[in-house]
Amino acid sequence: MMTAMQEPIPVEQLTIAPANEASWDDLAAILGTTDAGQCQCQRFKVLGWIWRDSTQEERTARLRAQTACGDPNAAATSGLVAYVDDEPAGWVAVEPRTAYPKLRTSRVPWTGRNEDKDDEGIWAVTCFAVRKGYRGRGLTYHLARAAIDFARERGARALEAYSMITHPGKEITWGELHVGARQVFEDAGFEETSHPTLRRVVMRIDFEQGGDAR
Repeated sequence: MMTAMQEPIPVEQLTIAPANEASWDDLAAILGTTDAGQCQCQRFKVLGWIWRDSTQEERTARLRAQTACGDPNAAATSGLVAYVDDEPAGWVAVEPRTAYPKLRTSRVPWTGRNEDKDDEGIWAVTCFAVRKGYRGRGLTYHLARAAIDFARERGARALEAYSMITHPGKEITWGELHVGARQVFEDAGFEETSHPTLRRVVMRIDFEQGGDAR
């Protein structure tokens, strides 16, 4: 039997806002001090090895600048913050693909594809973080759907993600799933573009082809 904390989050209890409309303290509370808090969503942005070529202070300062938290008039931000009953609960990173320089050198996005790596019209979802106490309640599904509208409203022609394949009954660490599970994107209307590794699938929704954000 499900406990209250395991039940899906009702839409009426949920608010999702651009990160620049959220406070930095709220985002910091979501990221915490473990994997997400250490990385600060810089994995695809630090050109070298993230733990060697950047410090915690540098990564934190970069994310704070990228999100423009607390500045509703900012020209851009790098993701969305979810609130459940006004409590900060989740984060998704979504920006033009060109904002992630390490994607240029990763084989995952490009295996089996011949595409302009500098096309700013293609956006990418690269990270989810859900605060402890809100996990396992479907929040990433809400965030994935919100990312579609966020990207499309800002001129994206397509949105893609580099998701993990999960199997029922097989344990997968939360750190591995920061990119999102394949079924999360399938539910939002993304389709498989390529399958570059055994467990990694590139998912994509093309707005100019009538993708359904549902």
